[in-house]
Amino acid sequence: MHSIPACPVCSIENTYQDGDNYICPDCGHEWPMQEAASEQAATDGMILDANGNPLADGDAVILIKDLKVKGSSTVLKKGTKVKSIRLGHGSDGHEVDCKMEGGSFMLKAIFLKKA
Repeated sequence: MHSIPACPVCSIENTYQDGDNYICPDCGHEWPMQEAASEQAATDGMILDANGNPLADGDAVILIKDLKVKGSSTVLKKGTKVKSIRLGHGSDGHEVDCKMEGGSFMLKAIFLKKA
């Protein structure tokens, strides 16, 4: 089954196919299907940060957005540096496991950039 990739500009998965192109209605970016297929083949299995850089176990990352912790009043602040991440493939899309002052968290890579 062929899945439609997330937008390479804004990383939002709300994209659709129109002829030989993919279109992101959120940011208006259009790109050819062939480019997306070769790009996806090159990055299959890799976890990428918000800027498209590959992440690896032990990397340091920085939060690019304030994140509210579900079920808590805690907020992880934008600009916080997290050291020694571990990669996992969470079933709910949370790919990065990390430890911070507030405890251990599973985060989505789209909210992180490599330090």
